[in-house]
Amino acid sequence: MAALFLVPWALAQPRSQGPQVVSPEVGADRKVTFRILAPKAESVKLGGSDIPGLGQGKELVKNAEGIWEVTLDPVPPGYYRYNFNVDGVTVIDPRNPATSESNANTWSLVAVPGAEFMDTQNVPHGAVAQVTYYSTTLQRFRRLHVYTPPGYESGADRYPVFYLLHGAFDSDASWSTVGRAGFILDNLIAARKTRPMLVVMPAGHTGPFRFGAGFNDEFERDFLNEVMPLVEKRYRVLADRKHRAIAGLSMGGAQALNIGMARLDQFAYLGVYSSGVFGITGGGMGGGANAPAGPTWEERHKEALDNAELKKGLRRVWFATGREDFLLRTSQATVEMLKNHGFDVVYRETEGAHTWIVWRQYLAEFAPQLFQDY
Repeated sequence: MAALFLVPWALAQPRSQGPQVVSPEVGADRKVTFRILAPKAESVKLGGSDIPGLGQGKELVKNAEGIWEVTLDPVPPGYYRYNFNVDGVTVIDPRNPATSESNANTWSLVAVPGAEFMDTQNVPHGAVAQVTYYSTTLQRFRRLHVYTPPGYESGADRYPVFYLLHGAFDSDASWSTVGRAGFILDNLIAARKTRPMLVVMPAGHTGPFRFGAGFNDEFERDFLNEVMPLVEKRYRVLADRKHRAIAGLSMGGAQALNIGMARLDQFAYLGVYSSGVFGITGGGMGGGANAPAGPTWEERHKEALDNAELKKGLRRVWFATGREDFLLRTSQATVEMLKNHGFDVVYRETEGAHTWIVWRQYLAEFAPQLFQDY
């Protein structure tokens, strides 16, 4: 009889899958070792989106137990996406529960500690909620993420709101996973470097991704008709211009420009990371021969660009781009165009390329500039 009671318990236990594997393993010297058990595989390769020095990937070597392994030279402190390619099939790390959702796929996530501004610190922490809503505008369910600051649940205060948009190869979950947005805000708030605020991270894609797909008016209509009203109804936010900010990276930077510049009466802060007006330089990213017929971005926004009254309530227009970024010239040309229309633009060129390495830093620099005089 006792044996019968043990059967369900025994079935619930994971069966042995061979040698125990630890992956990833981050050493005190910041060398990172990746491992995967795949005894029947013929080749395994490590891939990553922005791990310094990884390049096009690294081949793993198999030992006698069937464990494949590779160790990277010391990696700068940060949070990095990676995956394995096993005999031509891309898989996440089965020994690592930390993941980061991208656009239509998932990555494993490795943390290399040592960057205090985004590491998990012993400070009060806010919360990141995953919110599902039905978009009557698009006639389907959608999702967004919302960061609320420490103390929000137990208080009654109203807070300013910062809309933070992701890039073309990401999702609404990316800023709060690989982007570390919640932890960056926690640390800034604890250090009294920024005001407590809500950070709303919506989904920038409205359908299957293709270049140019994120720049149609579907996202803008969903943002204006669904996202903003939802946030202002469900959360305790200060729903006026001086308490609203919008920023984004890459595709999200272009979307922030489109939304913010056309509605300067609603946003007092505008941030653009590694982006600008796509096509402004005459080629690539929607420009040149592939540019749509009709007026240019500058011509479409001429009324707002030349409205002196709207500029009076605009507290900050902030751009930052890495010197190795393929959109550097796009950023430079956009800043030059805005300055020609009388905008007081703060522009930062930094080391780095089109990666999360710079975007997390840009968030940490931009957030303290928001809502300081309310």
